[in-house]
Amino acid sequence: MQNMGALLQQAQMMQKKMQEVENKLKTIEVEGQVNNGMVKVTMNGKGEIKKIKIDPSLKEDVEIIEDLLMAAISEAKKKADDLSETEMKTVTGGMPLPPGMKF
Repeated sequence: MQNMGALLQQAQMMQKKMQEVENKLKTIEVEGQVNNGMVKVTMNGKGEIKKIKIDPSLKEDVEIIEDLLMAAISEAKKKADDLSETEMKTVTGGMPLPPGMKF
């Protein structure tokens, strides 16, 4: 039973570290930008959009803005996902999480 206690303690420590990483990801920001920075999207490491910046020269062309905005969001989301994966590897020792498990 001593092994079970040690295993439980390890699981609790890992859970604590995962919570610390999750809190860190809420504060770290990544930016996706397209068309030489004409549209920029800033989000945190959890993928929550924090800021959108659109160059004023685009104000007359709504369709272009929509396309560029989608591209910038996609880029920022990829960076946020990559950051999250990297941070999680610090907790799991490089072992990947089971499919579908995110924090």
